[in-house]
Amino acid sequence: MTVRLAAFLRAVNVGGTGKLPMTELKAMCESLGFVNVKTFIASGNVVFETTLSAAKAKAALQAAVVKYLGRPIGLFVRDRVSLEAMIGDNPFAKAEGNRLMVILLDASPSKSMIDAARFKVDEEIALGSNCLYVHYPLGMGKSKLKILGAEQGTARNMNTMRAMLALLNG
Repeated sequence: MTVRLAAFLRAVNVGGTGKLPMTELKAMCESLGFVNVKTFIASGNVVFETTLSAAKAKAALQAAVVKYLGRPIGLFVRDRVSLEAMIGDNPFAKAEGNRLMVILLDASPSKSMIDAARFKVDEEIALGSNCLYVHYPLGMGKSKLKILGAEQGTARNMNTMRAMLALLNG
């Protein structure tokens, strides 16, 4: 059975931490046997179809990324159902999409992550299923917010999450 999956790679093409052109990411996915591969913007977002489970697709892609970059990076895979739920469960539905970040995590976050957050001014943080939602009313660039444990994840704004869901549904 074929499934469509979305993968979100952490820290590629930002701040010089790891260069992975999207043409290379697409070719990498195709070399793994993934089909109908589409990337979205140059920050490590890719959608593909595979006969592998999400866990096996993640492991295969992670191994290919390690071979390419020479080190592991955070990689988060979601199917349509989990991405729809993540978007639908958004507790800050009235926030502008570019001011609302979803931090993808491998496990469900704990309330202690919110309680231990430092330098919080007007930001709002909420727990999700394998993610955190962070609303930056003044924009992320002006914020000094630090959330312990969030560095293990990868963040995308809600506009990107919606675009990735559209690609999954495409």
